[in-house]
Amino acid sequence: MINADAADRATKVARSGDRLLPSLGILLVTGGLILLGWFAYLWFKPIPVPYQYQLIAEGDNKRFPQMDLDAWPDLKLSQYKVQAEGVDKPVAELIVARKSDGPPVLTYWKNGTNDVLYNLDRKPSELSALAAVISKHAPKDALILSWWDTSRQIKLLTGHDTLFTSHLNEPLMIPVAWLEQSKAIQTYENQFWESKASQQEQEQFRRFSEALASPVEEGVAQLRELIGSNREAYLIVHVTDLYKLGLMYPDKIGVAYQNFPLTGNMHGMINHMKVQLKENDFDTYTLQSISDEEIRVFFLSDKASSEVLLARMLPFVDKKAPVELEAAQLIYQQGGYWVYKLS
Repeated sequence: MINADAADRATKVARSGDRLLPSLGILLVTGGLILLGWFAYLWFKPIPVPYQYQLIAEGDNKRFPQMDLDAWPDLKLSQYKVQAEGVDKPVAELIVARKSDGPPVLTYWKNGTNDVLYNLDRKPSELSALAAVISKHAPKDALILSWWDTSRQIKLLTGHDTLFTSHLNEPLMIPVAWLEQSKAIQTYENQFWESKASQQEQEQFRRFSEALASPVEEGVAQLRELIGSNREAYLIVHVTDLYKLGLMYPDKIGVAYQNFPLTGNMHGMINHMKVQLKENDFDTYTLQSISDEEIRVFFLSDKASSEVLLARMLPFVDKKAPVELEAAQLIYQQGGYWVYKLS
């Protein structure tokens, strides 16, 4: 027997449900939209880069005599420090150059950490000497092939036609701790360097780097195919290109490097390098002068690494000298730069 109180109570519950269910649905939908909006915000919110370029000084070549750019008085130079989150001292220092309203071109980089950071140090005096020789001796209609960073420097200082003109950021050399922020870093770098590289230029650079990582005859043929004509062309390689190529093609060339202070005891340093070769089972090594106080040693992991085109174009201990290369003609050498004519 169902009494009236029971029947009345059931009716009230039903009627309360008529009002409660729509209200609950509205709350659920609203809450869902808020949650979706929050996830969308987190998804599309730009991840901040872990460092910033901070301008220190600006001026001409007289303001920065250490750059050895007296022959280019029309350049505007800007000095920056790279300030990383949570680090008091700058992690790097750089100087960029530009003409009038052109994009900035990196001309000097000094790493202040023990990590691989964006670039490898070079001597500015070697670049200016190389540019002066190209301006004087290379035909105006010749094409210059080199890594994209060297290409931009040569284009700026000589006006010669280079295969690459954009800041390609390849490979992106950053500490492991920054890898999760690599997309944000790429965006920040493109904005800073005013880079607008086309897909065609990126594809050309891929083919160029693949050629350097190929056997000699095959690599030179690939470079000639990339040029696409009988146009006179010169290839400029730098010893630091080894490490960048190794990052891009670790299955083709194994590269490691270590910096050493210059103590004046070259015999002792050479012995130390031989110890490194034996302990790590490396195949050979070559040297780069960074400054009057420091030298860098690049090691190749095995014999196959020393047979790729780039390695054959650089001097390695107990290997054939670059002058013995038949597929391309060595015509000039300045510090870490080696210049070849592609016949």
